[in-house]
Amino acid sequence: MTRATLDKKPHEVATMFDDVAANYDLTNDVLSLWQDRRWRKEVAKAVNARPAQKVLDLAAGTATSSLPFAATGAYVVPCDFSFGMLREGKRRHSHLPLTAGDATKLPFKDDTFDTVTISFGLRNVVDTDAALREMYRVTKPGGQVVICEFSQPTWAPFRTVYTEYLMRALPPVARAVSSNPEAYVYLAESIRSWPDQPGLAARLQEAGWSKVAWRNLSGGIVALHRGFKR
Repeated sequence: MTRATLDKKPHEVATMFDDVAANYDLTNDVLSLWQDRRWRKEVAKAVNARPAQKVLDLAAGTATSSLPFAATGAYVVPCDFSFGMLREGKRRHSHLPLTAGDATKLPFKDDTFDTVTISFGLRNVVDTDAALREMYRVTKPGGQVVICEFSQPTWAPFRTVYTEYLMRALPPVARAVSSNPEAYVYLAESIRSWPDQPGLAARLQEAGWSKVAWRNLSGGIVALHRGFKR
C-alpha cells in the first residue's frame, strides 16, 4: 500500500490516489458522514455554471464533482494528475473530457476558463502558491476561482473534538471501507497542517486574486474561498 508524506512529492501523491480510485467516492461519503455531498452542492452554487461557460474542475478525481457543472450546459473539463482516478472516471463518465494535468503546470492557454474550481485537492499540491498562480493564468479576466477545502473549525472546543476524530477515528473507519487505509492517515495529517481560512485567503491575494472572501461550512470543517481575476 502507498502512503504519501507531507513533503507531497507528486509521484507519491499520484500513486496514493491511484490506489484508492475504485472506492474513493464511497470512502469520502462514509468518512464525512455524507456531508461531502452537501459541500459539493455549495460548490455548485458558488460556481453558478451556465450554458456556454467553460469550467475547469481541478483535482476532479473520478469526475463526480464535475457532473453538476455539466448538467447546467457548461463545458466542463475534469482535470487530475492521478491516472488511476482518470481511468475510473472515464469508465463511469465517458462523455466528459477528462484530462491529465499538474495543477502547478496546467496544460491550458492563458485566459481560457470562466471559472476554475478545486475541491479537497489544493492541500495535496506540492506547491500551493504555484497552483494558485496557474489557476489565475488560465482564468479569463473577470472570471473566478472557487476553492472548497478542509479548514479549521471556528469554535475551539469543537476544533479539539474534530482533531481527535481525524487522528483516532478516521484511520479505523478507512480500514473498513478503503482499498488503501494508509492513504487516509496522510489525508488526516494534511488537513491538520493546512492553513486556516485567513491564511489561505492571504495566499490567494498574493497570487493575484482580488475580492477574496470565504464562507465556512459545517462550523469551519470546510471553507469555501472565492476570488476574481481583474
